[in-house]
Amino acid sequence: MLTLFIPKYILWYMNTHTIINVKTDKKLKAEAKKVSEELGVPLSTVINAFLKQFVRDKEITLSANQYRPTPYLESILEQAQEEYAAGDFSGPFKTGEDFIAHLKTL
Repeated sequence: MLTLFIPKYILWYMNTHTIINVKTDKKLKAEAKKVSEELGVPLSTVINAFLKQFVRDKEITLSANQYRPTPYLESILEQAQEEYAAGDFSGPFKTGEDFIAHLKTL
């Protein structure tokens, strides 16, 4: 009798979806929600995407900035850009052998 008053899509949704309660830091949740809003997706979509990737790959990536250079590398890159701008560089070289020969002179 109750199913007469509940639309079928609600019954389907209730049978195929579940709720997960996760304890997390309030600040972390607020920051995650802010980022998800900047991306234009609900936080639940981000969490579901993570769970799907976790199940598919059977691994966890713990850093969202895995390709961010270290502070040391950033300083070297900055130095290289300054040297390039000042014209303090060698090359281009016509062959790999020319490049190796130049390295041996340093």
